[in-house]
Amino acid sequence: MKRQKTDLSFWKIWNLSFGFFGVQIAYALQSANISRIFTTLGADLHSLSFFWILPPLMGIVVQPIVGSLSDKTWLPKFGRRIPYLFVGAVVAILVMYLLPNAGSLGVKGHYLMFFGHVVLSALLFGAFFLMLLDTSLNMAMQPFKMLVGDMVNEKQKTFAYSIQSFLVNTGSLIGYLLPISLTLIGFANVAPEGIVPDTVIYSFYGGAVILILCVLYTIWKVKEMPPKEYAQFHGFDENPPVKEKSDFFTLLKKAPKVFWTVGLVQFFCWAAFLFMWTYTNGAIAENVWGVDTSLEGHAKLPEYQDAGNWVGILFAVQAVGSMLWAWVIPMFKSKKSAYIISLLLGAIGFISTFFIHDKFLLFGSYALIGCAWAAMLALPFTILTNALSGKNMGAYLGLFNGTICLPQIVAGLSGGVILSVASTQTAMLVVAGISLILAAAAVLFVKIKKAEE
Repeated sequence: MKRQKTDLSFWKIWNLSFGFFGVQIAYALQSANISRIFTTLGADLHSLSFFWILPPLMGIVVQPIVGSLSDKTWLPKFGRRIPYLFVGAVVAILVMYLLPNAGSLGVKGHYLMFFGHVVLSALLFGAFFLMLLDTSLNMAMQPFKMLVGDMVNEKQKTFAYSIQSFLVNTGSLIGYLLPISLTLIGFANVAPEGIVPDTVIYSFYGGAVILILCVLYTIWKVKEMPPKEYAQFHGFDENPPVKEKSDFFTLLKKAPKVFWTVGLVQFFCWAAFLFMWTYTNGAIAENVWGVDTSLEGHAKLPEYQDAGNWVGILFAVQAVGSMLWAWVIPMFKSKKSAYIISLLLGAIGFISTFFIHDKFLLFGSYALIGCAWAAMLALPFTILTNALSGKNMGAYLGLFNGTICLPQIVAGLSGGVILSVASTQTAMLVVAGISLILAAAAVLFVKIKKAEE
């Protein structure tokens, strides 16, 4: 007998997602500073996007495994998803100390091969730590998406994922502003050649502390449904007479059509944001500070590091725009309309950066980009989880993460080639805008049940 899906209180929904605040601080530090870190360590401009392949490559492997294993896990004192959240967070905290110190760990002047390119050993240390950081953050992040799918009814899911989007962007705001905040109170924003500035290093340390506090709060406040109650809530037999196959290939074969149509939208969205994370630092240095990023040694210029701090502010503006727009999205009568309008606003934001040379006017551009980001965080998971039964929720959400990771891998592999054609990092943000326009067009192929609108 299927259990009646009662509404949850605001604070229960809030607690399900609160840990995302800490996870997203770590992600924000990663996304806003990785290009800056690797350029400082000596990465070549045209190989920069290769380092961005590692995070989605790990996500496409880790998240389906975590999702599938957690579907089958039940520890009476800890739950179904929370054990994976805790382990991932602990590893992430350790790596957040190591990654910004990669320049001190590499052997000075020692070179090795990476994706066919000769690179400093410090870069390989950084690449390895980035891979570990993203693996652990994926392991910590995925359970929060699953907890909403597990415990929130269809009527409240858009609201629940909007709460999650709000917390994600609040965490992003903190993460993006940490380096410039530390600069303002006296931490050094420049360092010897090949060493990451203290502003970045200590931002990662602070993010690690906040992450563990948020995860401990989640463990204290969230009590997951035991297996029998969970099966009743989602309306499936806990012990079916015939066991169904639940390997990844079988699940993909049986996936609802919306899995693939929303996945197409995701492809263009996440390619766009990979280009943003990779090239914004250089684009702002070029377009606002007048730095020629094609020159060797440009990362040593104070102007380049100043641009890096300003990127944190612009990403913070994006986060504020996303937070505000996250509250607007549930007000739309049609999810498809909300999705299309949000992505088109983001496209306008990206393309406008090509024409703006004033650092303050860029606030408007990144606020519009935040509208697209809010929709990307909330709507795909709302649409998908409403089309799934709870039986393989974790596995499907893990597989769906492939629609986030695969486009980033493709964009990372092709970024250097596209940059050669586009000629400047600023033009790469226009490419990102075009990608969001294609994403908005792809939303037209998504079919949503009228009852869910």
